[in-house]
Amino acid sequence: MSPDPASEAGPPPGPEGARRPRWVEWPGPQARWGLGEVAVGILLSQFLLVLAQVVVVSLAGWESSEQVPIWAVALLQVPMWAGWLVALVLAGAKGDGPVREFGFAVRPIDVPVGLGLGLLLQFVVLPLVYWPILELLGQTRDDLAEPARELAEKATGPVGWATLVLVVVVGAPIVEELFYRGLLLGALRKRHVPPVLAAVLSGAVFAAMHLQPLQFPGLFVLGTLLGLLVLRTGRLGGAIVAHATFNAVTVAALALG
Repeated sequence: MSPDPASEAGPPPGPEGARRPRWVEWPGPQARWGLGEVAVGILLSQFLLVLAQVVVVSLAGWESSEQVPIWAVALLQVPMWAGWLVALVLAGAKGDGPVREFGFAVRPIDVPVGLGLGLLLQFVVLPLVYWPILELLGQTRDDLAEPARELAEKATGPVGWATLVLVVVVGAPIVEELFYRGLLLGALRKRHVPPVLAAVLSGAVFAAMHLQPLQFPGLFVLGTLLGLLVLRTGRLGGAIVAHATFNAVTVAALALG
């Protein structure tokens, strides 16, 4: 990823010379892609995922999800990511590359900002969000962590944990940010959806696509705040770092637990 030259100038000065915060105008009005490519990505990713699950599980003879090893879980992410990447390629072919079209850029400041936001979400924001929800539903944080724990239980040995880190901490943040905060969020802004509403809508789609009802509120908050960060900076660097940090905390907690 490279710095985004389009945002070097920063926000314009205010009436008394002070710099006024504003939402970065991104993507540019010349972008010719939009929600059509988003729909292609969602439909194609789900089709390829289901097809791969049927083929791989049938060939291996696994009778339940508990029998699927970590390498197969990682392998099954590829077709889903492939569907999103096809949509990104289709959209990118209509524009000027991933930096200008999807904000796929990073600056040094994005690293500490992303680290701080990821840690804040894990240790402050999500506990506050889930405290009333878990009390209302009569559930615990163990119930909340169950999907991640099931995945971690498949990671046996150094190779298994390395595979888990590669998928959850490296691959997922990059591909998901490109699709949800690059393509989807950018498409909503092209339709002149107000910035905050665009971040909320993209966060809702991001959370819903995980198909985990109890985890939806946390994923929604994560996706919305990452969307706001991207709209404020005009690039994905901080969101990718924050997403990776958020996931890394979960993996570390499971490894040490």
